[in-house]
Amino acid sequence: MRKFDHFILALLVAAPLGVCAQNEKTDLATVQRIRQEEMNRSQVMDIAFQLTDVSGPRLTVSPGFSRAANYALQQLKSWGLTNAILDPWGDFGKGWELQKSYVAMTAPYYKPLIGIPKAWSAGTNGPKSAAVLLVSAKDSAALEGYRGKLAGKVVLLERNDTYRQSFTADANRYTDEELQKMTDAKLTPRVPVDTAALRRRREQFAGQRGALAVPALLKAMAKSEGAIAVLSATSRSHDGTVFVQGGGAYKATDPENLLDVALANEDYMSIMRLAKSGTPVSLEMDVKTRFTTDDTKGYNVIAEIKGTDSKLKDEVVMLGGHLDSWHGGTGATDNAAGCSIMMEAVRLIQTLGLKPKRTIRIALWSGEEQGLFGSRGYVKKTFGDPATMQLLPAHEKFSAYFNLDNGTGKVRGIYLQGNEAARNVFTNWLQPFADSGSKTVTINNTGGTDHLAFDAVGLPGFQFIQDEIEYDTRTHHSNMDTYDHLIESDLKQSAAIVAAFVYNAAMRDEKIPRKELPKASGN
Repeated sequence: MRKFDHFILALLVAAPLGVCAQNEKTDLATVQRIRQEEMNRSQVMDIAFQLTDVSGPRLTVSPGFSRAANYALQQLKSWGLTNAILDPWGDFGKGWELQKSYVAMTAPYYKPLIGIPKAWSAGTNGPKSAAVLLVSAKDSAALEGYRGKLAGKVVLLERNDTYRQSFTADANRYTDEELQKMTDAKLTPRVPVDTAALRRRREQFAGQRGALAVPALLKAMAKSEGAIAVLSATSRSHDGTVFVQGGGAYKATDPENLLDVALANEDYMSIMRLAKSGTPVSLEMDVKTRFTTDDTKGYNVIAEIKGTDSKLKDEVVMLGGHLDSWHGGTGATDNAAGCSIMMEAVRLIQTLGLKPKRTIRIALWSGEEQGLFGSRGYVKKTFGDPATMQLLPAHEKFSAYFNLDNGTGKVRGIYLQGNEAARNVFTNWLQPFADSGSKTVTINNTGGTDHLAFDAVGLPGFQFIQDEIEYDTRTHHSNMDTYDHLIESDLKQSAAIVAAFVYNAAMRDEKIPRKELPKASGN
């Protein structure tokens, strides 16, 4: 049977739900209703289709992001959520979209190339044919030997690495042993930094700084001399997968960036070998990009299910994920998956007619890929400033934030973010889902996503543990991050768990326990 069939069967034959610990009341009948609704009438894949194939890439302040945000806003309203708005969090910068891209090698023979212009790159201003210039330089001094030679060229920097085959599968799930190790992890105090070791690392970095700066210096020189474009690739790229992100500054007052095309590693290395051998290489390029500055603000999608308890309705439980993506694919695993699950979770609560005591607020963030801008901006204006730890009244009324942003893999548990006091609560909430492989609670944290914005001001913010699948190996920030890489049964399992967690938090007598407030972070 297909994996999806196994998931359905597991739900149908699941053993009666266990009794939770005496000190943590959980409405197990409602949890079962949530699972049954998700199994029989899920809309999570329809939501994902709208956010990916229909909306397209969702770079912050791009037409694709606007399409997705407006779809999400209207859909949340249609389910009966209130206070649904596109909420500005601050100034982001230029809007950008790729409107045309053609890159091919025309000499020594014709070959179409797998290449994607980096975000905020300028175009070619019509079709261009140009010779490739290979630059061999390990430091800024060596670059000077190429000054005056870059005009009208496509510039390529020599690399010394070689392709290495992979003998392991792209996709994987956590093993029982790995999950047990996470469960057994202990909260360890910070160890004072060995100043001698720190000094050695600083010296090592300083020694590498010249080499690390070469690509940026070369790009600046190429732009100043009138080169057509620069080519780039990463050794992480393999089998035609292109990992592509930003190509330079994007603030409204920043000048346009020179066209920077990320190539598949195999194409890059082939061109480099030809040029290095002395064989003349020519490319044909026609790239069109569009910049907008009419609205440079970033927006989050915010909506609520209002609380019903007279004493607790002003307290808030939040759930969310980042809606923005990079542009190589359609941002399916990063992070339409998370947003689809969060939208499906609130749909489940609404469809079942549940009446949470606390207000449940969903947030779909923008600007995450550039530095958690959307969530940080929202937290700062709503709850408090981590730089000063000057807290706002809403800080006291907040219970918890639950985040999802690690791909399509099903939920295997939750990271405590160092909040040991929440362990018993979450362990009990996961009990009804143990049959689906979700039971791990770890003191560990996973970084790099929007729950950190809440943690920075001392609010309970949590990220769920997800099976890796092929997130880091294939889809993360690549042209393979598309709808076809989503696993329906995993998204459905995750949606039911998130809905149950959020509902449980909204119904709990007390707010989720908190850690000690952090100190002001300064600037």
